[in-house]
Amino acid sequence: MQFQQLAYFVAVARTRHFTRAAELSRVAQPSLSKQIRSLERELGAPLFSRARGNITLTPAGEALLPLAQRMLTDLETARREVAELAGVRRGRVRLGATPSLCAGLLADVLSDFHTRFPGIELQVEESGSRDLVRDLGRGELDLALIILPLQSSDPDFSTTPILRENLVVASPKSQPSPNGRASMRITELEGRPLVMFRRGYDVREATLRACRASGFEPLLAVEGGEMDAVLRFVEAGLGLAVVPSMVLKNRHGLRGTPLARPRLLRTVALARRKDVVPSHSAEAFQRHLYEYLLGLTPEQLGPDLEVLITSADARGGDGPLGERDASGADGGSGTRDTSGEPGTGGGTSGAGGGAGSAGS
Repeated sequence: MQFQQLAYFVAVARTRHFTRAAELSRVAQPSLSKQIRSLERELGAPLFSRARGNITLTPAGEALLPLAQRMLTDLETARREVAELAGVRRGRVRLGATPSLCAGLLADVLSDFHTRFPGIELQVEESGSRDLVRDLGRGELDLALIILPLQSSDPDFSTTPILRENLVVASPKSQPSPNGRASMRITELEGRPLVMFRRGYDVREATLRACRASGFEPLLAVEGGEMDAVLRFVEAGLGLAVVPSMVLKNRHGLRGTPLARPRLLRTVALARRKDVVPSHSAEAFQRHLYEYLLGLTPEQLGPDLEVLITSADARGGDGPLGERDASGADGGSGTRDTSGEPGTGGGTSGAGGGAGSAGS
């Protein structure tokens, strides 16, 4: 007994017509009939009654049909599971991420993922959120870690907010704390030399807006740097810088002083295209990323990071990748994002003392 014979038998049982069953099975009708007769000889009983051109199941056919359907279903399940297993043992993930995420979150996530799935090739593109969304749309990336809000009106994009993060004031540990306290107000940056990102980083624009909203023009000691350069300049004592808190991880020469209310916040999201079925490798990375974030302890997160996903997201409860809509809504937090990577946008907080949002 062969699975192909069972498939032909089920096709005839459903259509009650040999020619139509052959067409659905994409096989010549004589070949299908031959396989059915071979199956009947093997079983020792006719499966169909062919009286006067009417095709009906015999008692033997009635008994075989549910068993054949179950066997074919089990076969398809086995094939799918083996394919998925092969998909996460070898494959490719094309991942985009903003510079601060590459410098902070991504290194540890990729290291753990590579240990778990050494056969999956990892391709990482470091760029601003706007460029990453563009490359997603072109099919050049599978997934992208971006800063919300999504800079696209394309309904085929979906985002899942995964982290909310405070911006902090970076200063060298070799020098005293900027103000001797556990937090700083934006107004305390007045008159202090600042190291500023190059134009196109919206964390730069968010910092400038916050300073100007507080009534002063910031004093720029150095401007025009990328993420790593800005951190190095601060470490060298050239000035302070407003940065995402996660970029200070493993920067042992730097301290991060939180900004007092109204704070500057950013929301990190995982983005993908809705109209493209994710590969097994991409799904494996998404699950690994969520498991990694949900496994972080309060001590590892610190006071400046908040995980936004839940165990339901990790199980894919909202769709193939735990998707949410492309607007970047994250449950009505009341904050608005000003992304701090090149090419992203947004605004600072409104009146009323609420938190502003920014990112990089």
